[in-house]
Amino acid sequence: MATSTATDTGRRTLWTGATLATLAGERDWGLVPEGALAVEDDRLAWVGPIAELPEGWRGADVEVIDLGGALVTPGLIDCHTHLVYGGERSAEFELRLQGATYEEIARAGGGIRSTVAATRRAGEDELHALAVPRARALMAEGLTTLEVKSGYGLSLEDEAKCLRAARRLGELGLSVRTTYLGAHALPPEYEGRQDDYVDAVCAWLPELMQQGLVDAVDAFCERIAFSPAQTRRVFESARTLGLPVKLHAEQLSDQDGAALAAEFGALSCDHLEYLSDAGIAAMAESGTVAVLLPGAFYFLRETKLPPIAALREAGVPIAIATDHNPGSSPGLSLLLMLNMACTFFRMTPEEALRGLTVNAARALGLPDRGRLAAGLRADFCVWDAAHPRELAYWFGRNPLRFAVAGGRSRMSVHQ
Repeated sequence: MATSTATDTGRRTLWTGATLATLAGERDWGLVPEGALAVEDDRLAWVGPIAELPEGWRGADVEVIDLGGALVTPGLIDCHTHLVYGGERSAEFELRLQGATYEEIARAGGGIRSTVAATRRAGEDELHALAVPRARALMAEGLTTLEVKSGYGLSLEDEAKCLRAARRLGELGLSVRTTYLGAHALPPEYEGRQDDYVDAVCAWLPELMQQGLVDAVDAFCERIAFSPAQTRRVFESARTLGLPVKLHAEQLSDQDGAALAAEFGALSCDHLEYLSDAGIAAMAESGTVAVLLPGAFYFLRETKLPPIAALREAGVPIAIATDHNPGSSPGLSLLLMLNMACTFFRMTPEEALRGLTVNAARALGLPDRGRLAAGLRADFCVWDAAHPRELAYWFGRNPLRFAVAGGRSRMSVHQ
């Protein structure tokens, strides 16, 4: 069991006695033995070997914290979750084990629609209360930045309450980004009127933005969801408002969604098991991040791997995320995602950790985090580990001592 509390670390704090995995370069761990971090307010003021500490950080006004040989990495970032929802779908898990496919369950009225019904029945306070322990579980393994998508309300009122509940998770000490995913599924009241629903999704966006609830816009482009043409309409609405886009793309089939998203300069395309060479080329040209979701791959017992080698060769940044949701990835372990990325996708431990830090930050359009470097946000994790590869090696073991988010220390106590 883990609990977390937040305490102010002060304006000028020096963290010493650590091995730093800065991930500051394009390759390798960026290891700094006998390293130190100088934190001023919510920023990293200096990062490097303690022997090279600037004179201005040796004064009496600096609080010094000795980490006793711990490993320090950037704070972990979960760049794709559906953390706010009502109900659960364990019955569908049983059905899949008996042979039903995810697509068959969705077409029979289960899947996302069943979660929509439960989410609509719940009030904002209840949704927030349900999401808090999920967020705390991720925080207990080093989470400092969280993305939460809507998409289980599918009406203006219900989408808004989900986004508000997600925003409130920031009260836990997290940095929270909210993504509007109105184009997630067709609600029952729009049965047979999919284009009318897309009109509604586009019409709700300005009001949600005006309420300060939208950082990005997402859509589910798939045979069981929305077509490329319908997705384009959603993206055009987002572009009119100056909002960045993301896309659930090529999860169950190749719909050329990645190329469409890249055309709009998408921050990320996510899932990507059926991604084509043309889609990879388009993503490479636009700088779009590939977000891979090993939890969904595992839970749905998928067999078609995302084209990892081709993404690497093309220079497409690769992030990983939990994709936490009640239907296809009910996992709440960032460390397990590291291990799964290595075991299922054959990513290296360094690639996997970059996927939860450097590239996850890129997938959210947040260049001020994901690495340990002067000027960036003071988000970092302190681990009982000798080398960062251990974070992907173990599963079922949590070596986190505590995480620091925005210069504030969140102690993690394991009992």
